[in-house]
Amino acid sequence: MIGNKNDSETNRDIRRRTVVPTSGPIARKNPFRFHPQSIGITLTSAVMAGMLLLGTPLSAEAAKIMVDAGHGGSDPGAIGVTGLKEKEVNLDIAQKLQSELILRGYEVAMTRQDDRYISLADRVAITNASNSDLFVSIHANSNPSSAISGTQVLYYDQDYPQSDYPASDAMTALTPKSKALAQSVLSSVLAVAKLPNKGLVPSAVYVVRMGQIPSILVETAFLSNWSDSYVLADNTMRQKFASGIADGIQAILAPTPETAEFADLVRHWAKDAVIRLKDKGIVESAKYFNPDRSITRAELLTMLNRQFDFGARLVGYTKSNGTPSFKDLPATHWAVDVFNKAYALGYVDGYPDRTIRPDQPVTRAEAALLLQRVMLLVKPDKPVTSTGYTDVPGDSWAASAIVQLSQRGLVNGVADGKFAPDKSMTRAEMATLLDRVKPADIPKPSATPTPKPSVSPSATPSPSVTPSATPLPTQTPSPSTTPGSSPAPSATPKP
Repeated sequence: MIGNKNDSETNRDIRRRTVVPTSGPIARKNPFRFHPQSIGITLTSAVMAGMLLLGTPLSAEAAKIMVDAGHGGSDPGAIGVTGLKEKEVNLDIAQKLQSELILRGYEVAMTRQDDRYISLADRVAITNASNSDLFVSIHANSNPSSAISGTQVLYYDQDYPQSDYPASDAMTALTPKSKALAQSVLSSVLAVAKLPNKGLVPSAVYVVRMGQIPSILVETAFLSNWSDSYVLADNTMRQKFASGIADGIQAILAPTPETAEFADLVRHWAKDAVIRLKDKGIVESAKYFNPDRSITRAELLTMLNRQFDFGARLVGYTKSNGTPSFKDLPATHWAVDVFNKAYALGYVDGYPDRTIRPDQPVTRAEAALLLQRVMLLVKPDKPVTSTGYTDVPGDSWAASAIVQLSQRGLVNGVADGKFAPDKSMTRAEMATLLDRVKPADIPKPSATPTPKPSVSPSATPSPSVTPSATPLPTQTPSPSTTPGSSPAPSATPKP
C-alpha cells in the first residue's frame, strides 16, 4: 500500500486502467541518470545509510537493479486481516528478489536491508546516486473491501498527469520504458502467482514519478483479503513473487551484454572452476552456463571425453565392445559419437530395454561409478565395510567408486555425513569435480580399461548410465551441435 500517514503525500485521486502490453527493450546506461555531486545535492544521513547497502559493483557491464522494499521502521504500511505487517512482507520479497537477480547475473542495490524508515524522497535520492538501470519497489496492497484480490503494477504515465503531483522531466520522457517494464513484470508475476489480474495503474506515487530511470511499483497482493493474506504469509509464494518479478525484469533488460560470458556465474561458487575448465577446452564459452541445472548423461560423457580423450584410448585398443545400437540414440543425436566411444571402451552399456537415455539427469552415485571406470581405478578385492557416509552402505553398487573418489579428494558429501547418492548432480558440481582432477589422475592412452564393477540389477542403472557422484564440471555442448538449450546445471550443495 502506498498512502500512509508517514508519507509527505498520499496516493489519492490516482486513476487506474489496464493497458495493452508495450514492446521495446529498455536501454542500458540510461541518459537520464545523474550524479548528485554534479548538481549540488547533499545526501541526508538516511540516504548515506542506504548507500552503504549498495556494495561494490560486480562488473562494469552488469545491469544494475535498484530493489526498494516499501515502508519500514516506524511506517508499518498496511496491516493485514491476519495481523501481517506490510513492511515485513515487502522486505522479505525484496531480499528474495535480490538473491534471484544476483543468481541471474545482475548487480543489485537495495534502499533498505533491514527494518528502518526511509522517506520517499530519500529512496529516490538513493536510487539516483546508485547509477542503477531500473527501479522496482515492492509493496502489498490494501482495500476497504475485503473482497478485492489480485496483483497490480504502478508506473508513471505522461498521458495521465496530475497537477498536484508533477513528475520529473526524466520520468515523463521515460513513460514508454516504465510502461513496458510494468507490463512485463505484471505478466510474469501473474504467470507464477496465479492471482487475479488487477492491471497496470498509471500512478503519481512519488517513487515512480520523481526518479531518473524506468520505475515501477509492484502491489503483490491484498493484505485486506483473507486469501491473498495467506498467500503473502507463505514463504513459497513469496519466492514465486520474487521469481516472477525477476522474470519480468529479465524479459526487458538482460543481465549483461549479449557478448558477455557465463552471465549466470557472476557470484556463483563454481565460477572459478568453470572458467579454468573453459581455458582447458573442457567446457565451451557461452552466455549462460546454467550451473544449477542437473547434468545429463550426454553432457557428462562429453565433458569426460574432453578431459580424458576417449579417442586416444581407442587407438590400438583390441577389446572394443563394438558399435552400440540404442533405440533412443539416433545417428542425429549431438552426442552419438562420444557415446559410441564410451561404449566401445566399456564405460557404458545401456539398459535392458535397449535404451541409453542420453538426456536423462545423472545421479551422484552414477557419476562416481562412471568416474571410477574412466579413471581406470581398480575395484578393491575386499568388500567395502564403511564408505564414511550414512546413506551409502558398504554393499551399495557404487560404494567402492564413492570411497575411491573421496580418498582422492574429488567428491565430498552434502551435509550431516551424507553423500546423497540418488540426488541429481548439477553442472556446477560436475565442473568442480573435474577441476579437481590432477594430471596424475589421467591414465595414459595405452592403459587398459579396468573391468566394469558389477552392478546389482536391482540397485541402479548399469554403468552404461552416466553416474554422477559429485560436482562435475558440466560443459555445454556447442550450439552448433546441440539442439535446444545448453547443458544445464542443477543446484546442489557446494562440493
